[in-house]
Amino acid sequence: MRPPRFLALGDSLTEGVGDPVGDAWRGWAALLAAGLAPANAPAEFTNLALSGAQTRDLLERQTPAALALCPDVVSVVIGVNDTLRCTFDIHAVAARLDKVYAAFRERDAVLLTACLPDPGSMLGLPGALARPLARRQRAVNTVVHALSERYGAVHLHAAEGDWIADRAMWSADRLHPGERGHRQLALRFHALLAEAGLATGTPPSAEPEFPAPTRSASLWWLATAGTAWVARRCTDLLPQLLTLAAAEVRHKARGTSARLDLSTSHAVSSALAALSTGDQPEAA
Repeated sequence: MRPPRFLALGDSLTEGVGDPVGDAWRGWAALLAAGLAPANAPAEFTNLALSGAQTRDLLERQTPAALALCPDVVSVVIGVNDTLRCTFDIHAVAARLDKVYAAFRERDAVLLTACLPDPGSMLGLPGALARPLARRQRAVNTVVHALSERYGAVHLHAAEGDWIADRAMWSADRLHPGERGHRQLALRFHALLAEAGLATGTPPSAEPEFPAPTRSASLWWLATAGTAWVARRCTDLLPQLLTLAAAEVRHKARGTSARLDLSTSHAVSSALAALSTGDQPEAA
């Protein structure tokens, strides 16, 4: 009997950004892989996640590559980059995730999913700028929750908990976990899998293997690579985000902010209803 085969799909979070080992990223998925099976028969691990990936990349590139490798366990953690694009469409996000989840469950793979904190609050943006991003991330999380239940996924509620407010868990860019945060994600996934009898190896340690970066090193990274990372992902969003922020200010002044939340709620309900009836938009 061959060892379990674990494939990780997603974006920079799963790629391991924030948890450097040598000249490469490690991340929560690699830490989890080491604890899926006993040390004498370790799991086979392949990380297909790529920084900047959106649900379109997940559906069109990562999923076909993963299916060809016949995974026993597959993690799909994605969505933040979709919220940072002017093309954000919760109907398309839902349709893509539905197709991806279904494809792996049809192969009897154990599916791991997670909801995520919103990027606006993590970056500490002003309220009028942060709220539209928070609303988008809540929409994605609601879809992920619903589809995870539909497909029987092992789902991690990573959008909540004390770890979000613990600065020691996060890297300098405030968007990606540091080593301690990646270990926390791996530990929480391992606990869920062990409870279901799906992880039989030793859980990863909660304590970092390497010393935390110095403040000066963190600031240097943020001023160079980190700033460039945020800029690349938000450039096409900025004009629209300013428009959304202006709408936030207008609605707040009129006392009608609840309408924005209601509109998002209706969009999410419509997206999920379309999946139930098969009347879904093209997910390309």
